[in-house]
Amino acid sequence: MRASSVRAWAFVHTWSSLISTLFMLLLCLTGLPLIFHHEIDELFGVGDAPAAMAGQAPAPADRIATNALSHHPGKVIQYIGWDQHEPHKVFVILNAAADAPPNDATVTLYDAVSAGTLGPSGNAFMQVMLRLHVDLYAGLPGKLFLGAMGLLLVAAIVSGVVLYWPFTRRLAFGTVRPERARRVAWLDLHNLLGIVTVAWLTVVGLTGVINTLSEPLIAVWKADTLSRMIAGSQADTNAGPPASLDTVVARAKAAAPGMVPGFIAFPGTPFATPRHFGVFLRGTAPLTARLLQPVLLDAGTGAVADSRPLPWYLTALLVSQPLHFGDYGGLPMKVLWASLDLVTIVVLGSGLYLWWVRRRRPAPALRAQVA
Repeated sequence: MRASSVRAWAFVHTWSSLISTLFMLLLCLTGLPLIFHHEIDELFGVGDAPAAMAGQAPAPADRIATNALSHHPGKVIQYIGWDQHEPHKVFVILNAAADAPPNDATVTLYDAVSAGTLGPSGNAFMQVMLRLHVDLYAGLPGKLFLGAMGLLLVAAIVSGVVLYWPFTRRLAFGTVRPERARRVAWLDLHNLLGIVTVAWLTVVGLTGVINTLSEPLIAVWKADTLSRMIAGSQADTNAGPPASLDTVVARAKAAAPGMVPGFIAFPGTPFATPRHFGVFLRGTAPLTARLLQPVLLDAGTGAVADSRPLPWYLTALLVSQPLHFGDYGGLPMKVLWASLDLVTIVVLGSGLYLWWVRRRRPAPALRAQVA
């Protein structure tokens, strides 16, 4: 590779890394406990409940909704959902209004069999980690900013891969030279750990970027697919009582055979309309459990209005989430993700160290390696 090309790629690698590194370090540090959020919640007794006994019928959704409203006077239900990883729990999301911001919501867990309350979902520490990791407490601008940092990370990865060969072509793979100057040993370690984690870091970086686009993607879905779903429906406009939740779920399951409910979006929430419930069902196999099928139902009668598959961009969003946190392969996968996360922290930290040393004292010996 020509020296001019090396310098150009080195410029891209240096500055894309420098601009994004501090934020990537923050995401790595906050992402580490989030990988084990189920285990941490159980350790602190969050939402403890006895496992549902085989053969016991689940509590009616209407009873859970009634209990939730009685426990949170003045609030309305936005969503009721069933976590595939914790089948003995039901989560209920309440807020001041159906269209209130999600960050203002209260999430409470209920026993899936008795409908008794299990307390809040997650402890305060995990809530702080989640907000820092998702949007830096800045809402959509924070998400988009972190998405931009993710794109810079991808640029740093690509440029790092291009530079790997010129800097290591005279060395056996995995060589670390502790007998040389400290900066040389750190460069060897940085190159080795970087190339070992390149595939994982690329996947996590790209899926993280996709996750930051969740709000714009949902807005596109509402303006396109959801609007077409309700275009031909004749919802009951009478201000009567809403349909039974259990009726709504039963009819949604009939419209999507072989699937189970993931969550119910109440009328007026972003995943429904002011006149419809949105029931999002999922598959039962490992490969389909993350893929949702929306069914729109009349809020007054519970009749099915329409059901269409999610568009490709929302499917990509749903698939990216378990890839990002490594929560699709059980505890062994989580341990692997955490280990790679720790290695990435070393890569990011060593990159900062190498830049600082180079800034203070140019290293002709390092430049000679790519001559």
